[in-house]
Amino acid sequence: MVRGPQPARPRRKSEGNIQENLVKTRIGGDLSSFMKGKTDPPKGIGKAKHFDVIIEFNRDFPGGGTAARQLLFEAFLLYLNRIGATDESNNLWRFGMSPPLGMPAVSEDSKLDLSQIFSNGSRIAAKSLWTDSYAFATLTRAAIDRLSSWTMPQKDDDKNKGETKSGSKNKKTPLVYKIWCDHQIKRCVYESVRTIKCDAAHASFAASGKGIVWAVADTGIDGTHPHFKTLRTLDLPDGLFHRDFTADNPDPDVASAAALIDNAGHGTHVAGIIAGRTSVLDEPKTDAVKKICVKAEVRNEDGTKSTVKDTHEGVITGMAPHCKLLSLKVLANEKQGKLSNLLAAIGYVQRSNDYGRNIKIHGINLSLGYPFDPIWFAAGQSPLCVEVDRLVRSGVCVVVAAGNAGYGTVTQFSGAPERAAHSGTIMDPGNAALAITVGSTHRDMPHTYGVSYFSSKGPTADGRMKPDLVAPGERIISCALYNGAKSGEAPFREDTGTSMATPHVSGAIAAFLSVRREFLGQPERVKEIFIGAATDLKRRPEFQGAGLLDLMRTLQAV
Repeated sequence: MVRGPQPARPRRKSEGNIQENLVKTRIGGDLSSFMKGKTDPPKGIGKAKHFDVIIEFNRDFPGGGTAARQLLFEAFLLYLNRIGATDESNNLWRFGMSPPLGMPAVSEDSKLDLSQIFSNGSRIAAKSLWTDSYAFATLTRAAIDRLSSWTMPQKDDDKNKGETKSGSKNKKTPLVYKIWCDHQIKRCVYESVRTIKCDAAHASFAASGKGIVWAVADTGIDGTHPHFKTLRTLDLPDGLFHRDFTADNPDPDVASAAALIDNAGHGTHVAGIIAGRTSVLDEPKTDAVKKICVKAEVRNEDGTKSTVKDTHEGVITGMAPHCKLLSLKVLANEKQGKLSNLLAAIGYVQRSNDYGRNIKIHGINLSLGYPFDPIWFAAGQSPLCVEVDRLVRSGVCVVVAAGNAGYGTVTQFSGAPERAAHSGTIMDPGNAALAITVGSTHRDMPHTYGVSYFSSKGPTADGRMKPDLVAPGERIISCALYNGAKSGEAPFREDTGTSMATPHVSGAIAAFLSVRREFLGQPERVKEIFIGAATDLKRRPEFQGAGLLDLMRTLQAV
């Protein structure tokens, strides 16, 4: 039976949405959604006239992406001159710029045309200079639209009316590859040392982190805490400096000092898990400390919470006590900071290591991130994930938190809400393929209690298994802010989350590299070894990854 032509089937709404999401555009899906009002924007850019954006430049532009970025910088400076901006507002001049090699000759008319996209309130942050591929800007909707379509004018456009001598269309080269939203990133121990067998590794292999430098990208590190003074944890080798990326500080000394101020406490807590030592009785003792005080929350019979304060008589040590810590301040407070701060910090690590030619910073801890939406970009392909993978390929171990979105509310068929575990909830940059993504388990009874209910679960949206490992992340004791502490007292506190699990892995890798130095600069091999030596907790792989971190077995495996 031969069937005649059938009428076109009307496209369902969901099919149209999918088709629209896959349309190629130079404005990222995340930013486009916010600009159109289709999704709730991050706090701070809601209904404002300006948007904080990350501009990724076109590598096919004459002279490459660095030349494209330089052209935008010069156009911005022209705009500042036109409006008579003061030196204080001109961050790029304050930090100094120089044209890159291969910078093409661009007419002043073209620069002037590009400068017209800027208007009152437009800004390019000086932290852009720490990267090679991005600019971090504040722009209007109109400026974003114009910048996304701006192309390098061709000299013979008018003469040939858009055609080359051969008669083919004259292809214009766009300045930018993509404009993304500058997302808000959020922050995501003595018993836990035994859980991952760091104490045994210290005793048997002297794996204490000597000679290793680990960066902590967070809220800063409280440089006054005694925990970091015992072994001079924050004293860096020559050529390395702490850095604050939450503000434009052209003075390196000011930027370095600001990175050792933590007003939130999250970065200090994370840093104390990785390295440092506090001891009242055993050598080496901590100077001027007579008592270690630990604050914890307990739940009362009536359901309320109260804070209790206990005195600890022993030693509190990080996973790799002798490791040196580099503070990269990317979060201005305990709740959030800009994604561009973190991208600038990653660029700082790349430059400090001469892009892998001379590795001084061996690893970085990222106990932070933001929710992933597949409409914005493919899993593991966001600007942050791309830069994380690039950093790993340059020889740096990158350890990231999986996130705390593994449990939430679902709706039953009847419409009633119900609490349930959530799969596919790994946060960025945990989706980065080459990063070591860490979930959370119980502090000292992981085989009994398994993976923490809140720990984000895999797989990734494109089908890869994450997390890679789990480590203790529940009620972990580490440094509290030293502000207001009584004389002779070292303050510690409990905290919970994959943010606490992640530095366990960072510290363990630092300890491993200090005695297995042949693996320095081989982060992918290190990841393979740690995953292969993990302890199976008999939970599903999308919950536990390869299993529980085991430093002792890892050292014995090579």
